[in-house]
Amino acid sequence: MKGNESRESRLGKREKRKKTNIVLNSLIALVILLIIVVSAKIFFGGNNDDDLQAEEQTASENEVREDDNKEDGQTSDAEKDKKNNEDVEKDQKEAENESEEQAAEEESEDENEKVVTEGGSSPDVEKTIENPAWKPVGTSQTGEHTAVYDQNAVDWQEMLQAISYATGVDQGNMTVWFLGNNGQNKSVGTISTKDQSEKYRVYIDWVDSQGWKPVKVEVLNEIN
Repeated sequence: MKGNESRESRLGKREKRKKTNIVLNSLIALVILLIIVVSAKIFFGGNNDDDLQAEEQTASENEVREDDNKEDGQTSDAEKDKKNNEDVEKDQKEAENESEEQAAEEESEDENEKVVTEGGSSPDVEKTIENPAWKPVGTSQTGEHTAVYDQNAVDWQEMLQAISYATGVDQGNMTVWFLGNNGQNKSVGTISTKDQSEKYRVYIDWVDSQGWKPVKVEVLNEIN
C-alpha cells in the first residue's frame, strides 16, 4: 500500500510540473509574439510615416516648382510681347522719320530748283514761279486723253490735284474760280484759299500715262 501511494504521489507531482512548464512556455511565447508585433509596428509604421511625409514634401516642392515655372513662363511671354511691340513701334517711328526726311529732302530740292520772277503775264500777277522739279501727279485714266472740264469727271479731280501739288493749297481749303482749256493737252486754273489770303493762277500740261504736271504758277494780287 505504501509503495502504491508513493508511486502515485510522484506521478502527480510530475504531471503538475509538466502543466506548469506548458503554462510558462505559453506565456513566454505570448510575450515574445507581443514584442515582435510591437517592434514591427514601430519600425514599419515609422517608415510609412517617414515615407508619407517625404511624399507630401516632394509633392509640395513639385507644386512650387510648377507654379514658379508658370510664373516664369508668363513673365517671359509678357516680356517677349512687350519687346516685340517696342520693336514694331521703333520700326514704325524709323519708317515715319525716314518718310519725313525724304519728303523734306524732296521739298528742299524742289525749293532749290524753283525759279521766282517778279510780275507775270498780266498786271494782277505779283510774281511767277517755275520749277523743273515738278512731276506729273499720276492718273487712273487709260487710252487717248481728252481734257474734260466737268466737276464730276476724273480728269477734273486730277487737274485739281496737280494745282494743289504746285501751290500747296489743300483741296478742302480751295475755291476754284476758273479751270479751262489753254491749248492742246494744256489747262489753266485760277484758285484761292477759302479766305482768299492766297490766290494763284496755275498752268498745267498733260503727260501721257503720267497725268497732269504743273509748269508755272502765278501768285495773284487779286481775283479777276
